Amino acid sequence: MSDGDIDKATVMQVAKAVFFSFIGIRKQGDLENDAVKITLLQAVIGGIVGCLIFIAGLILLVRIVTS
Repeated sequence: MSDGDIDKATVMQVAKAVFFSFIGIRKQGDLENDAVKITLLQAVIGGIVGCLIFIAGLILLVRIVTS
C-alpha cells in the first residue's frame, strides 16, 4: 500500500487523539487507527496547540481564583 492509499486524519481526529493522550485513556482500536492516519507533523502540531490551550486555561483559572 502506498502513501496515497491512506487517508490523512482530519483536524478533529487529531484533536481527539491529542486530548485523550493528555488524559491517558484511549481504546486499542482507536490507537491503532490513529497510528495509521495521523502523521508525525500532525501529532506534533496538535500536541503544541493542546499544550498552549492547557496553559492558557490554567492561567485563566488562576486569575479567576485569585481575583
